[in-house]
Formats: sequence, C-alpha cells, structure tokens
Amino acid sequence: MEFVDLRSDTLTRPDEGMRQAMATAEVGDDVYGEDPTVNLLQGKITELTGKKAALFVASGTMANQISINAHTQPGDEVICEERAHIFNYESGSPAMLSGVQIRPLPGKYGVLNVEEVEEAIRLPDHHFPQTRLIALENTHNRWGGTIYPIEEIKKMHKLAKKYKLKMHLDGARLWNASIATGIPIREYAKHFDSVSLCFSKGLGAPVGSIVAGSEEFIDRAHRYRKAYGGGMRQAGILAAAALYAIENNWQRMAEDHRRARVLGEAINNLHGFVVNLQTVQTNIIIVDTSLSGKTAPEIAQMLAEQGVKVIAFAPTRLRAVTHLHIDDAAIDRAIEAFKKVSQKL
Repeated sequence: MEFVDLRSDTLTRPDEGMRQAMATAEVGDDVYGEDPTVNLLQGKITELTGKKAALFVASGTMANQISINAHTQPGDEVICEERAHIFNYESGSPAMLSGVQIRPLPGKYGVLNVEEVEEAIRLPDHHFPQTRLIALENTHNRWGGTIYPIEEIKKMHKLAKKYKLKMHLDGARLWNASIATGIPIREYAKHFDSVSLCFSKGLGAPVGSIVAGSEEFIDRAHRYRKAYGGGMRQAGILAAAALYAIENNWQRMAEDHRRARVLGEAINNLHGFVVNLQTVQTNIIIVDTSLSGKTAPEIAQMLAEQGVKVIAFAPTRLRAVTHLHIDDAAIDRAIEAFKKVSQKL
C-alpha cells in the first residue's frame, strides 16, 4: 500500500534537481572555513536575516542549543512558552549542555503574554537563577503551526531591551510564517539576537539548519558547534541542497498552507473529530479526538489501515502536516480515510 504520509514535513526527500546540485557542489573543509558552498549558503542567510554572520549546523536542535549555550552561563534561566520545542523535544539539552534551567510559561497559540513574562523575570538576588534569555518559536509546532504576530514580537523585544536580556528565535519553520504573512524573514529576525532556520522540513533538503546573529555571537556558536561534535568537513554537498531548496521550494509553501486548510476544514466537519481552525495558519493540523471515544494512537492506527499516516501528538491529539510530497490527490485520499474512520466511531 502506498501511504499518504502526513506525519511530518521532515519526510521530504531530495528531487532530481536537488540531487544534481548536491552532486556537482564545489566543496572544501568547512572546519577551516574553506567550503565555498557552505560559505555561499551562510552568506545567503545573512542577506535574508539581516544578521552579520551565520553558521551551518547539522540540525534544528543543534542550532537552538548552540544558541542557548552562546547566550548564557551555567545557572542562568531561559524563558519560553510551555509547549516550545526547546523545552519539550530537545532531550533536556538546556540542562545537559548549557547548565541552564527553563522557565516555561503558558501561552495562547504559542504567544506569550508580555506582562506575564515581565513578572517571571528574576530579581538580581543570589538566591535566584538569573534570567538571561527569552526564546520564542515561529511557527509554533505544538500549537499547530501558529504564527507569532510581529506586533507581539516587537513588544517582547522592547521588554528584553528594558531588562538587558537576549532574544532567540526558534525559526525552524519561519519560512512558513514569512510566506503566510508576506513579512520578510529580515523583519522577523531584526528583533532577535539570534535566529535558527531549518532546511530539512518544508524546504525539502535532506539535512541541515543554520543559526544567524552577530559576528561575536557566531564566533561563540562556532566553538560550541565544535564542542558538540558538529564540525563538518566537505559539507558543501549538504549546503548545496539547502541553497537549491531556498531557490525552488520556498515560495511553493503557500500550496502546503492551502492544502492544510482544506484538510482541516474537512476533518472538522466529521463526527468524532475537532480541529480548531484558528490554529490552521500554515501547514500543520491538530486533530482533537476526545469526542471519538478512542485515543489518538488508536485513531492513528485506524487511519494507517486506510493508507494514511499521522502522528499521535498527545493522548487525544493527532498531528497532520502537509509538505512538498502532498498534492491535491493526497489530500482527497486523506479526507476519505478520515471519513471512513469517522463512520466507524
């Protein structure tokens, strides 16, 4: 059976054009800073973000954790939203690698209340960990691909300046936010001291993320990349895939967003399922199964039997993600599978 695989946009595979770009990439030793294709990619990202420097890394987790490490000292505290990727999906790395603790705060659709963040900032007292960094996520994975409004980002930036705190943006899917809103990546990035971007999700590259910031910040980040074992040698093969992805697969994300909306609306009309359509802003759909009488893993298994793969995100929540390999016919098949499962509830 050929599956419609909606588990993640990380499932994307290089097409023939990307493979050709990888095969013909000019390479050197990136640890020495001598890989021309990596340097070209890093230069491209500095242009897109408006930052002074950038560093190619192996993964989004590495980009985020290097950034936390470069902004903090052991014993510091990092404020983030309670469903944030850096808190839930990065193996406890802030504590393990940077010696910092996370202060998770509740948000609505992934957006933190600025007044509540201000209340959470620690006083300068030796009894307390010291607040050093505010980390935001855009788009927000666990909230369903929601977009962090630029006006709220500006408010948080103003607060951070007031208390001399650093700001990091987990922008793994910032590509999606930019396409959905028309706001350039540079406009988002200028409010942060560092920003990470992922190439291996909706863009369709096989490997890689990048972090951008000031020259001083990237110099520190470079050291931590090495310490994490992340120094890559002839990495231009991977950087070529990222460059191809930006050129060929970025603007088409609007189609992923349109298809996610179609799928979300269809599922929301079925017995046993609820989709909060306010959260379907980009390419992720969260399906509440609590009215079905079955758990999310049980529903996921029933859908798999119908040829559709989704992921159980919580005991009563499923996640479906549209991406490069999901066309209109695949969406039709997914809707039909959900209908058949709904009829069995």
